[in-house]
Amino acid sequence: MASKTGNAFDMDLFKRLLRYTNPYKRIFYFVAVAAILVSLFAVLRPIILQETIDEALIPSDFDSLVYYVSLMFGVLILEVIFQFGFIYYANLLGQEVVRDIRVKLFKHMLGFRMKYYDKSAVGRLVTRAVSDIETIASIFSEGLFMIISDLLKMLVVLGVMFYKSWSLTLLVLTVLPFILYATRVFQKKMKLAFEEVRTQVANLNTFVQERITGMKIVQLFTREKTEYDNFKEINDKHRKAWVKTVWYNSIFFPIAEMSSSITIGLIVWFGGLRIVAGDEMSLGIIVAFIELSQMLFRPLRQIADKFNTLQMGMVAANRVFDILDTEAHIEDKGTTKIGKLNGDIEFKNVRFSYVEDEEVLKGISFKVNPGETIAIVGATGAGKSTIINLLNRFYEIDGGEILVDNINIKDIGLKSLRSEIAVVLQDVFLFADTIMNNINLENPDISDEKVISAAKQIGIHEFINTLPNGYYYNVKERGAMLSSGQRQLISFLRAYVSDPSILVLDEATSSVDSYSEQLIQDATDKITTGRTSIVIAHRLATIKKADKIMVMDAGEIVETGTHKELLKKQDGYYKKLYEVQFKVEEAL
Repeated sequence: MASKTGNAFDMDLFKRLLRYTNPYKRIFYFVAVAAILVSLFAVLRPIILQETIDEALIPSDFDSLVYYVSLMFGVLILEVIFQFGFIYYANLLGQEVVRDIRVKLFKHMLGFRMKYYDKSAVGRLVTRAVSDIETIASIFSEGLFMIISDLLKMLVVLGVMFYKSWSLTLLVLTVLPFILYATRVFQKKMKLAFEEVRTQVANLNTFVQERITGMKIVQLFTREKTEYDNFKEINDKHRKAWVKTVWYNSIFFPIAEMSSSITIGLIVWFGGLRIVAGDEMSLGIIVAFIELSQMLFRPLRQIADKFNTLQMGMVAANRVFDILDTEAHIEDKGTTKIGKLNGDIEFKNVRFSYVEDEEVLKGISFKVNPGETIAIVGATGAGKSTIINLLNRFYEIDGGEILVDNINIKDIGLKSLRSEIAVVLQDVFLFADTIMNNINLENPDISDEKVISAAKQIGIHEFINTLPNGYYYNVKERGAMLSSGQRQLISFLRAYVSDPSILVLDEATSSVDSYSEQLIQDATDKITTGRTSIVIAHRLATIKKADKIMVMDAGEIVETGTHKELLKKQDGYYKKLYEVQFKVEEAL
């Protein structure tokens, strides 16, 4: 639903945005009424000024002077009151709307399949969810209602001007077409410029986010100078995009100011000639017209400026709605709620590809009986982790069936399915929070006592207590305050306390020290007993006790059996893997 580049305004996009104001109609209507009243009060000022000059100052009438000054003061007070209400509630409406859009956007993104995130830059998504949505707020606080108020003011001013003097009004209007044309060209140019600005902001955010996240790699490979040069180039593009908007502003606003000054000169010249010639033209009308003409042209300049704000908001809204319109969710049409599973798993001729026509799984079939521990081994890229992704329905399969307790997982509600499967990944992700919150994930059904009891059962309670504040130690972003082995142990406990029917250990001991590995191995032996478990491992010594070992190569299952059975196969794939690894470990 992208707006057409070059169009000054996308009305369909604007209508869609306005629908988010429906829950706040009272605020919306108050702001609209306040905008009208502010316009009316503003126009009253030059009218009262004219009457003050003609009826009080020139005749030297003190009582009239007091009357008109008091009237002017009353109008100014009312204008200030409604101006305050207008600004406050326009900003409030903007914040209410962006809060609702941001919540809706985040909820929408929570349901995206992993394939979407595989292709999307994190920095770009952060830009959409934070700065782009904040820019939308300016549509209401500085754009829409301000423009409406200014347009109303211009209409009222024109009506008053024609009523006071049609000849002076026509004189003023001779300059108007020129300024209107300049404003129109300015709006179109600024829309293109602001689209480029938002693109460069997203590129900048993406670059900075990725380099900060990967700073260790940058420094390890001495990429500081290269990345600095790359950043300067991206930052320069961002600067050039903004300079383009400055360039358009620097052309338009002097033109608008010059037009305004020419108009004042024409009013003074023509009105002065009329007064000198003895026509029915008063000094008060000339002064009033000078102010009225400024009230006519000033909104035009302000409208152009506020239209910039509106355009930035619309460009941002378009980018946010592009994500809201993205259909990248796993279909959750399952109606079956499974509760506790027996743990029966079956893959039937499952085919899958991350990229079209490049199959990762080539029609694999296998069965895991309830309570069994099955180990999956194979070279990197063989498809081991893909099996786990498909079991959790992070991706949709291209063909075949995946059954849990003889039920197709497509028929099971996603939440129900995933709540019964716990996964410990090789690359552990921890939030910038306490160990306790990273374990229970703020699930009210998992008490602190339950977490501590579980830690004792699997033998990592003592390790946690050695940390400052124990279970309430803040591990900072991505668990930076812990070693990889410690993060793995926390992840292991997180999986255990959820009491899953199916446990998955994906390379869970591939990057930990010997002490942590022993803790995890002991815990694995304990929690896999009587529970269906799938273990993916590079270290073959950790899977000797598995009920079944499945060997994969290039997306196919090439061997299946127990550790002893597979070692007996002459020239077997598993036997070669084991012998190579055993020799390497012996050498070490």
